Amino acid sequence: MEQTLPLGGDITAQHNVLWLSVSNPFPRISGDTNLTRVKSVVMDKITGKNIAITGAARGIGYATATALLRRGARVVIGDRDVEALGSAVEGLKEEGNVDAHPLDVTDPASFKRFLEAASAGGPIDVLVNNAGVMPIGPFLSTSDRAIRSMLEVNLYGVINGCQLALPEMVARRRGQVVNIASVAGLMAVPGMAVYNASKFGVVGLSRALSDEFAPQGVQVSAVLPTFTNTELIAGTDSTGAQKPVEPEDIAAAVVRIIEKPRVQVTVPKPLGAVTTIVNSLPTGVRRFMSKKTGTDRVFLDFDTSARTAYENRAGSSLGVTKPDGE
Repeated sequence: MEQTLPLGGDITAQHNVLWLSVSNPFPRISGDTNLTRVKSVVMDKITGKNIAITGAARGIGYATATALLRRGARVVIGDRDVEALGSAVEGLKEEGNVDAHPLDVTDPASFKRFLEAASAGGPIDVLVNNAGVMPIGPFLSTSDRAIRSMLEVNLYGVINGCQLALPEMVARRRGQVVNIASVAGLMAVPGMAVYNASKFGVVGLSRALSDEFAPQGVQVSAVLPTFTNTELIAGTDSTGAQKPVEPEDIAAAVVRIIEKPRVQVTVPKPLGAVTTIVNSLPTGVRRFMSKKTGTDRVFLDFDTSARTAYENRAGSSLGVTKPDGE
């Protein structure tokens, strides 16, 4: 909350409220508080920030919006599902200053309108490219529609966001783009070949942009979750390979990477080292381990009926959808 503390003055804390006077140009601390609390107020990197999040009507995006609102950020969410977006705003408005606008990340014009609306209250400090889809199954059975949806939303959508948000950040020499990738962007898994391709692309894009824009004062980061307990893994049995994490775990990682920017983090954190080790193994050993842990069949053998609704929506994730009758 640095904007609420003018230079100079005495800081007095009583009943957890900070009062400021200008009687002394050198701040001192007194009252019912401690140095840690005052430091956290002065150094907070999230309070008051203007943060835009894509694909935030549900899942990781919604959890991230919740976490950032609770930290005092102004949050603007976008999603192609207008009805779900409205419900999301209703659920989030008690947490803080939130706004919402329809968004098709695959359409540059739609993305531009979203960012313009999001910046109405001030420049965008952080863009979280979260929108993504994950149809799964045998590669030869994957429809062209599903393939295009994954590449358009997961990769092209992120590229759109970066190209549209970065120029203004570069002009101000500050800002951050956080791309939600996946551990599937480091380690290939049978049954999700195209999803792997899209997320490998996001990881590579994020690393390259991080190096390109760091000298210009702008951070580009990637958050790589493992299987996450959202509708994306509906109908699968991922417990044998890796216990799913919760959307709130990913949200916490986003908060941390905004507070202390890094190029890349995995969730859970140790998984980064695990993927490095697994990828360095001889092919035969790696495949044996994959079979033993069940990873080789998680996205090939699943309950199709439990995934029908999601697969139908994710398999054609282009354009903004409105409630029936509108």
